[in-house]
Formats: sequence, C-alpha cells, structure tokens
Amino acid sequence: MPITMADVAARAGVSKTTVSRVLNGKGELDPSTAARVRRVIQELGYVPSAGAVSLARGRTRVLGMLVPSLSWPWIGEVLQGVADAVEEEGYGLLVFSCSKGEQSLQRFASQASAKSFDGLLVIEPEGTLEFIAGLHRGGLPVVLIDDRGHQPEFPSVGTTNRAGAQEAARHLLAIGRTRPIVVSGPEDLGCTQERLAGFAEVYAEAGLPLEPWRVVDGDFNFEGGHAEIGRLLKAGRLLKATDPGFDAVFAHNDLSAAGAIQALREAGLHVPKDVAVVGFDDVPQASYTDPPLTTVHQPLREMGETAARALMGHFDGTPLTVDPIVLPTTLVLRGSTAAQSA
Repeated sequence: MPITMADVAARAGVSKTTVSRVLNGKGELDPSTAARVRRVIQELGYVPSAGAVSLARGRTRVLGMLVPSLSWPWIGEVLQGVADAVEEEGYGLLVFSCSKGEQSLQRFASQASAKSFDGLLVIEPEGTLEFIAGLHRGGLPVVLIDDRGHQPEFPSVGTTNRAGAQEAARHLLAIGRTRPIVVSGPEDLGCTQERLAGFAEVYAEAGLPLEPWRVVDGDFNFEGGHAEIGRLLKAGRLLKATDPGFDAVFAHNDLSAAGAIQALREAGLHVPKDVAVVGFDDVPQASYTDPPLTTVHQPLREMGETAARALMGHFDGTPLTVDPIVLPTTLVLRGSTAAQSA
C-alpha cells in the first residue's frame, strides 16, 4: 500500500496538519518536531501528491501553455525557453495544443476548470481569443507570446516585427533587388500585418510601391510558400527563361521561404543569382536549406523564457503589466541573398 500523510503523522506522533506544515513551510513549528517529521518522511519514503501540496499552498506551482500545434518549428524553440525558466524556478509545465480543434479545446477547458495550473502562457490558436479572455476575466493570469492580434487586455511578449521586415527590405534594396514578392502569413494576424507594413514602407519610400499581385498568402507553411511561388511562375510572369518577373522573395516565416526556394529550383531558377530569398524567425532549420537562408532572427527562446518569468514573477508579487514586452529582431545574412549580377 502507498505511504500516506496519515502514516507519517502516526509514526512521528503528530497531526496531519503538522506534517502538511512541514511539507509546505507554513506556520511556526518546533525545530525538533519538524526534524522528526522530515526523518520519518525519509524513513518511510513518503512522496506527497502534487494535489496535496497544491491544496496546502493554495497554488499548483504549475504553468499551463496553450499553442496551436507543436509541429510549428518556432514553437519548439519558444517552448524550450519556457521549460528552461520553469525548471529553474521549480515549477511544472502542462502543454496543450489545439491540433484536434474543438476536441483539443474541450480537453484544455476541463483542465482550466479544474484549476490544474496557476497561470497560462498562450501562443494564440485560431478562434480561441474570446475563450482565453473569459479565463483571464475570471481571474486566471494570462501572458500572450507573440501578440498576434494586438490584444491590449493581456500582458504580452513579442518582437519587433515591423522593424525586422524593414531591415529585410533595406537589405534587398541594398543588393539591387527592386521587384520583390511577399509571401505573407494569415492576414488577420498582427505579426503578418506588421511585417507586411514594414516591408512595404521601405519599398514605397524608395519609389517602388508594392503592386497587389506581389503579395500572396503562404499560410506560414512550406506547402503554402511552394504553391504560391509555383503559381506565380506558371501564371505567365516569366518574361524570359531566366526572369520570373521578380528578383526577390520576402517570406513571413522560414517554412514558407524554404517552400519558395524549392519552387524556384524546380523552375530551373538559381537562388540567389536569379531570385534572392529572405525568411523570418531563424528556426534551426534555416541554416540547413540549400542555399542557407538569410532570415530575420526572432529571439524565440528568450521570448518563451521572458513570458514564463513574467508569469512566475506575478506569483512572487511582481505585478503583470499590460504594456507589451518587445524584444529586438536582427537580420542574419546567409547564402540565399547576394548582390544582383550586372
């Protein structure tokens, strides 16, 4: 039979309340009594349940994290940053994905109702904002990671999406690329809007406003980038064998950039000689594309760590602020961009 708190109390000659106080460091205890209880716990090999400790503390010391899918490469990097922070502080972590839609959300909702975690980190899955807002209004501390819709109600940790896209545009102009295609993400996301706006601003300032056909939706995945660039190539944009009608691609994430590179290669075009390609995120796979991908680096692990520390700090008395925490992006130059040949 498993050892219980009652067994420890009986062997130590104290009440279960005293054992609970020893376990959780609450209340004033005689040092010799506390030492005796700890000795009995060790002798019996008693392991307190998380539920019992949580009840005594009034907190679970567990964070929840809700994400759209664990298959997105950059989410893994953010998750590692979260995991590093919570492990250092002695917290646990429950991760929920919405990969099965409503079924996944119902499972998450049941855990939220059971108060299985003290606070929630969110990379917003599509269609969940109002539900998350309801949890927040009900008293659950929430921190958004990558504030994808500019939600002032929530504390958030994000990056300089607009500035990163501007830097990508300036780089492409500096190497002589004047006819870009933008492979964007879903248009309702804040990061998509900021990246498109920042990129377009720089080209407009250079007297090269983006024509509508030059902006396509790659849906933040390899297949989308591949399909959209392939569609443009097949739609008669080829002015001659080596000229697809554009000389650069700015993709709103690295997956769609990789898809664009593949489509260009399949069409017999050379990257970067014929078309330069820039991505966004700098996931680990970006340095392994052929050629290696120039991309805007987001501090993904730092984003996760910063969000987790903000949430844990809230429980230690540091108030959460609705002012977003914004971390800087940087442009990483690799082989997918080069100067336009004469």
